[in-house]
Amino acid sequence: MWAAEDVARATVRRQGEGLDRGQVAAKVAEAARREQETREQLRAPAPVSELDGLREDPERLAAVWAARHTEWRRVAALMEQESWPVYAPEQDVLGSEWAREREAVRDGALARQVAWQKEQRDARDELQAYVWLPADVSRRLRAIVARTGLTPEQLLAQLADQVRLNDNGTLAVDAFAPR
Repeated sequence: MWAAEDVARATVRRQGEGLDRGQVAAKVAEAARREQETREQLRAPAPVSELDGLREDPERLAAVWAARHTEWRRVAALMEQESWPVYAPEQDVLGSEWAREREAVRDGALARQVAWQKEQRDARDELQAYVWLPADVSRRLRAIVARTGLTPEQLLAQLADQVRLNDNGTLAVDAFAPR
């Protein structure tokens, strides 16, 4: 779901909290080294023995390390520019803005997931029926819905809601006004 840049920004923000300039410089160097290593791994064919298992996609890994390198460099430059002795994510205006955007996207995705799950649960409780009616019944149904402003499905649903089963097994509907 997340782009390599989003993953890198969240990781750097989490790992960088409280690091001084020297430690951030070490993170920049590590990210540069790992970015180079993952690029080289992309160019070199992997032995067949390394292809099995649940390893991360090498292209994705290379993109994440490139994004981390970029983000660590941004943090280092920000610390230098602002003369911060240590990195404080809450003072990083741009990083905080990105974090809020990620949270908003995440919250939206979670809300959509919850709504979809509810829709799926509700759909299990619904009954969808296709009814073939004789021509004369169909004409009466169309005339009633034309007067009431309902759809045929809405009228039939209201009719079904009014039906009661008698002790002898017959169905009965008292007179009612469609709403």
